[in-house]
Amino acid sequence: MSTVALAATDGMLQFELSIAHEVFDTGLYEFGVYGSKPVRVGRFLLEPDHGLGDLERAGTVIVPGWADIDVDPPSDLVEAVRAAHEAGARVASLCTGAFVLAAAGLLDGRRATTHWAHTDVLAARFPLVEVDPDVLYVDNGSVLTSAGKAAAMDLCLHLVRSDHGSAVANTVARRLVVPPHRAGGQAQFVTAPVPEQDDHPLGGLLPWITERLDRPLTVEDLARHANMSSRNLARHFRSATGTTPLRWLLTQRIRRAQELLERTDDSVDLIAEATGMGTAATLRRHFNRTVGVPPDSYRRTFRAAVER
Repeated sequence: MSTVALAATDGMLQFELSIAHEVFDTGLYEFGVYGSKPVRVGRFLLEPDHGLGDLERAGTVIVPGWADIDVDPPSDLVEAVRAAHEAGARVASLCTGAFVLAAAGLLDGRRATTHWAHTDVLAARFPLVEVDPDVLYVDNGSVLTSAGKAAAMDLCLHLVRSDHGSAVANTVARRLVVPPHRAGGQAQFVTAPVPEQDDHPLGGLLPWITERLDRPLTVEDLARHANMSSRNLARHFRSATGTTPLRWLLTQRIRRAQELLERTDDSVDLIAEATGMGTAATLRRHFNRTVGVPPDSYRRTFRAAVER
């Protein structure tokens, strides 16, 4: 996956294209823009580094948003993306780039998403695609799709995290001044951002939780600290984060475990205690389910990247 190819053609969305450039053209990958000719992107003219035919040699292909979903994407782009996937590339679409992947047949029989305003159109036009309108991004392994705008950043950082670990992804996120992680299953649309102001009902609770991840916290504990009922707490959490208190808490525990696996030599038992999981068996079960690999495998994969 060391080569990341940004597939570009007239009609792409400049914001999503710029996100991919900012995340992947950082020295972590061999990055290039691939297109059949100079590409008009909004008010800008982009000169490709390589032709679309060279996509087959890329490890990862990024397809930015497609501006006009009522217009079919160019056949040479669709064919090049399909050929790259058949050659073994991981293919990820940002926002309405999902329409390109769907036209290439890469989403048939797969779960996928796109910007919430266009999920109904994607589902109607490509009935073999299992469209999920409620998530930030979907990772099918070799094919990934994201919702719009900020969710495109989430997917790009997810790819960095998958390739290089949480510490490296967090470093990229800090440089871009964005949150280091939002899980793909979070809702696309939430009624309020994660609060920071002190007068918000969750303003003081979220930092309080992250400082106590080593403790066996319950929903009742959280509600008591926030001085509200468990039902009211759940309502505020859903509004502010798009998820439940326990799911949010589990996500924070897993992320803390990733950091400890990358940065320390602590045993899985010690990390389980430090993250409030209790036992190594519990940590392994939740970690494997969330991250996709056991903690020991994760450590072997990413410790070298951090030490570099």
